Amino acid sequence: MRTGLLHEELTKEIIKTFYEVYNELGYGFLERVYQNSLYLELKSKGFFVEAQKKIKVYYKGIEVGQYYADLIVEDLIILELKSSDCIVPEFENQILNYLRGTDCEVGLLLNFGRKPEFRRKVFENSRKIRIEKSV
Repeated sequence: MRTGLLHEELTKEIIKTFYEVYNELGYGFLERVYQNSLYLELKSKGFFVEAQKKIKVYYKGIEVGQYYADLIVEDLIILELKSSDCIVPEFENQILNYLRGTDCEVGLLLNFGRKPEFRRKVFENSRKIRIEKSV
């Protein structure tokens, strides 16, 4: 029995919206321009979207840093936006690290480069190391 991809329909809608934004703006803007445009477009389609959401990073139960996710859609999918010539392995590692540090299991790396491209990454919560913090 074949099952679908995790959050398949939502992922398809986000990718479709990514291409709509790319087709409207083209190549050459800063990431923030694409972030703001994608945010507005996803919101207009009725999605719950958060921009620059602070994510805490823990090491052995102690907060050791934080980062800001470009966009999080429906509290399910992290979007990491780039405006580079092409996707490089470091970008893919970055989105995987973001998934490790959150309850989100799906991440989309969206590159508004010379050619639009994306990568879908999955890191299931069952594989994540969870350390309970005592208060």
